[in-house]
Amino acid sequence: MRVLVVDGANVVGSRPDGWWHDRAGAARRLQQRLVAATLSYDEVVLVLEGAAKRGGPARQQGSVRTVHAAGSGDDAIVDEVSRQVGDDGHAVTVVTADRGLRERVQAAGGTTTGPEWLLTQLSP
Repeated sequence: MRVLVVDGANVVGSRPDGWWHDRAGAARRLQQRLVAATLSYDEVVLVLEGAAKRGGPARQQGSVRTVHAAGSGDDAIVDEVSRQVGDDGHAVTVVTADRGLRERVQAAGGTTTGPEWLLTQLSP
């Protein structure tokens, strides 16, 4: 099974489109775009933290599962990768530009790609 884990804060923050004025709205738009997209992954996990959690309810919508980080979004992402790779044997790719998180994901057995790749896959 192929799983895509999305660092919501990092993807939203990768384009200076005024997202900082409405973090919840930016998270909601990203969640909606992921649900509407046709991606070549069996499951997409969107991880939201902080104020962004108000914009995207923690739930399953089709193949997209939104997760609210209890604390650090990075920690929640690494936990998700560890569980998906270690317990379930899934191939996991994380979308983030955060260098420190990329290193942690790779140490947990996942791979990474940048936000721009994902944003080009999503419908406008």
